[in-house]
Amino acid sequence: MPRDTGPEQDDDALIARYASGEGAAARMLTARHAPRALRFATRMLGGDIAEAEDVTQEAMLRLWRAAPGWQPGGAKVSTWLYRVVANLCIDRRRRNLPQPVDPASAPAATLADGAAGPLAGLVDADRAMALEAALAALPDRQRQAVVLRHIEGMANPEIAAVMDIGVEAVESLTARGKRALAAMLAGRREDLGYDDDR
Repeated sequence: MPRDTGPEQDDDALIARYASGEGAAARMLTARHAPRALRFATRMLGGDIAEAEDVTQEAMLRLWRAAPGWQPGGAKVSTWLYRVVANLCIDRRRRNLPQPVDPASAPAATLADGAAGPLAGLVDADRAMALEAALAALPDRQRQAVVLRHIEGMANPEIAAVMDIGVEAVESLTARGKRALAAMLAGRREDLGYDDDR
């Protein structure tokens, strides 16, 4: 009887299959986790997609190297992967690699509604660029908490596991990050197309 290869197969089983030599399991895990890891890395690196792709590839390679010793029922693969991606991004930022924000490649800019007019697309792109620049200016831990909570939609306990801190610390980092973002963007409301009555 063939093994279950559907999306309902859990990550622990897929890692065990990969560790026993099944390349298809690696492809399934990559399809499941690499897009979110890439999106997270892109945000953490200020919109630098090339660097984010490198980080994602390195994180996935580390997962494959960890597969033979993986402990089922321990850390979730997604939690483990987010932690590795975050650490790799922080290391790259500390080395002061260039962090350009290209409006054509900013992830949020590509999410603009295709039915919107050109002006709406430009406004959305300006907003995305302003958010990316403000996120890039945050301290690493605040940026990580804000991105995981408000962009990736993770719950505070899962963020705490990724960041290896308490839930209260996540709440504090997220709140401080949001305040800092609001302060950085406050003077740009009109430039970004927001009316004062909103």
